[in-house]
Amino acid sequence: MSPALPLSPADCLPEDRERATLVGRVWQPGTGPVLVAVIGDALHDLSPLAATCSELLELDDPAAALQAAAREQRLPRLAALDAVLANSDETARDESRPWLLAPCDLQALKASGVTFVASLLERVIEEQARGDATRAQGIRAALAGILGDNLAGIVPGSEEAARVKAVLIEQGAWSQYLEVGIGPDAEIFTKAPVLSAVGSGAQVGIHPRSAWNNPEPEVVLALDSRGRVRGASLGNDVNLRDFEGRSALLLGKAKDNNASCAIGPFIRLFDAHFGIEQVRRCELSLRVDGAEDGFTMHGASSLARISRDPLELVRQAIGPNHQYPDGLMLFLGTMFAPVQDRHGPGQGFTHERGDVVRIACAELGALVNRVEHSDRCAPWTFGISALMRSLAGRGLLR
Repeated sequence: MSPALPLSPADCLPEDRERATLVGRVWQPGTGPVLVAVIGDALHDLSPLAATCSELLELDDPAAALQAAAREQRLPRLAALDAVLANSDETARDESRPWLLAPCDLQALKASGVTFVASLLERVIEEQARGDATRAQGIRAALAGILGDNLAGIVPGSEEAARVKAVLIEQGAWSQYLEVGIGPDAEIFTKAPVLSAVGSGAQVGIHPRSAWNNPEPEVVLALDSRGRVRGASLGNDVNLRDFEGRSALLLGKAKDNNASCAIGPFIRLFDAHFGIEQVRRCELSLRVDGAEDGFTMHGASSLARISRDPLELVRQAIGPNHQYPDGLMLFLGTMFAPVQDRHGPGQGFTHERGDVVRIACAELGALVNRVEHSDRCAPWTFGISALMRSLAGRGLLR
């Protein structure tokens, strides 16, 4: 039997949890998904305020509205926080009791790619390796000799970036990944369908035919329909390096598989204590623990080193050319690209079934998941029509 996941409040909540405004979603057996807020040591039902997370984020000031409703005791207590977190471990779940879901619902699930120089270079390596992990080490060394630190500090889309592009083309080192990494247009793609994200404690899926893959620890912005950033969460943009390395046209297959998008544990709403400036300074840590081989990997990703400002990514994701009437969740990208050998020299890192992945940040808490093949993860069956039926049955459609 797999060891229990670290899912206590001390493990999962922000370091300053007492002043954090946290919202999420819980599966309530017999009811369905319920929007909740963390208040003290309990989860409270937010349905008197909003039926969905998307609706909540459309309020003029979601955090202030939630805090006022809590003071007025208008939010019924749903369950003890520690009990719900503990029951969120999918491999040991009591399905007669509530568990945590991804905190978003009707929002589009979008992601930014190649937003850090370190991960940019790894994408170029994947492309040149054609998905073969055994070729990566040699290509990495060759590229370092050509590129060096030439890309560090370059502002994407600037005149300097254009000059570097010309030099790299001349040296035969240009790539489609460099284009979106330092060119004027960011890579913004659809990570997964609406409502398909899994939450903390759930299994995350990798395609069973993938032999080179990795977690991608990221900050995820929660936006309303007007592009206003309302809060942030943590995400795992699970990635298949071999699929995408064979062809960029396989991005959908590399990124969108059953349970391959994890978000959580909660959305921290922007308020007097937390906003975009704090997001810009977030330091993410990653830990992967193998279930069978005793393998452990640590990594880190600092938002301070992002090549495009988070609000610039927002501007490119939503605006006159892209509308999202139910808002969107926007992954900001990662600087983490694992190169630590797991199965032998030069073979790099890849997941094994049962790996425990913990993505943590002092301001946002920790997202914890266990890795499984996507065809063995619980099938996604609860879509938009099921949500509408659930809300109608609770009398929440208005």
